[in-house]
Amino acid sequence: MPRPIQADVDLAALRHNYLLARRRAARGGTAARAWAVVKANAYGHGLLRAATALGDVADGFALLDIDEAVRLRQVGIRQPILLLEGFFTAADLAVCSEHGLSVVIHCLDQLQMLRQARLPRCPPIHLKLNSGMNRLGLVARQLPAAREHLAALACAGGAGELTLMTHFAEADADGGEACIRWQLERFARMLDDWPQAAALPVSLANSAAILRYPATARDWVRPGIMLYGGSPFATEDAASLGLRPVMTLRSTILALQEIAAGERVGYGGTFVATRPTRVGIVACGYADGYPRHAPGGTPIVVGGQRTQTLGRVSMDMLACDLTDLPAAGVGSPVVLWGEGMPADEVATAAGTISYELFCALARRVPVRSVGEVAQESSRAGRAEGRE
Repeated sequence: MPRPIQADVDLAALRHNYLLARRRAARGGTAARAWAVVKANAYGHGLLRAATALGDVADGFALLDIDEAVRLRQVGIRQPILLLEGFFTAADLAVCSEHGLSVVIHCLDQLQMLRQARLPRCPPIHLKLNSGMNRLGLVARQLPAAREHLAALACAGGAGELTLMTHFAEADADGGEACIRWQLERFARMLDDWPQAAALPVSLANSAAILRYPATARDWVRPGIMLYGGSPFATEDAASLGLRPVMTLRSTILALQEIAAGERVGYGGTFVATRPTRVGIVACGYADGYPRHAPGGTPIVVGGQRTQTLGRVSMDMLACDLTDLPAAGVGSPVVLWGEGMPADEVATAAGTISYELFCALARRVPVRSVGEVAQESSRAGRAEGRE
């Protein structure tokens, strides 16, 4: 038998969360289209698995890697595909043109490469403005040069469709609209000397803004973590937002230890029993993607009941407290996160975020597609090499 650990990916929940994102964006009064953000192997859920599950509902897909974008085209994805960091070399541009990929342009160097490439067809462009995040994007003083490059593009028919975008740095904070207002105002000021910009489509909202500030939805939104059932907020859980968990990491109890008060558990003996304790050993460790830094006391579900971990997480195992769960024993099912155990709660206990839990899932963990569209995505799942 294989080792008793697997991750279930609920494709029906993924679709539910995507459609929820689109409905929440519509509360802003516009019929915004939604990029399904599938970067980082769809946040650890499987690129082809996620794209196939959303293939008949998503307005478009957004990711980073050009090879992954080509893979989506090869499996029949025909919706727009956006490269969130754009292209990295001039050679990438021919691939973008051939496969009809949209690109984020965030610096003048990219515009210079595009201008010199003389492509038969220019890719659709998301021109990224730096409104205060200070990672990627053009600043106000660079916009005249950017407009000059755009006007001089030698592609047949000139520049492709142009969309303006920026990224919020604090939409997940608890300070109200002030957390985004300063960036919206800066974004608007950057466009004061560009009258034609008022007619261009705009992409502003990430998951946090979609859920909290639907008026920012505009023409395109970019849901990421919310697609996978994670909350972007530290003070609001995913269920309260109407989101459903997509990934459930499951294992079983593989051994029991009965220890007396004063005995220790695990490396370093960081847990010391204060009473006679039944210790369950779970087939999951940091080599499976469970956070090594999760402290003792991190919540876990055994046999449908909540309990907590004990001591340090090992490479292949972790310990949990079964003292108050007399029916639990060897073979009892365990949920590390997902159905019945919110990933956000586990992440908070471990001092991290659910994004990291999902993305850290190790390749050695088998992944199974479940949900109403599982059959249609089975080939995609096998292509991921994870089922």
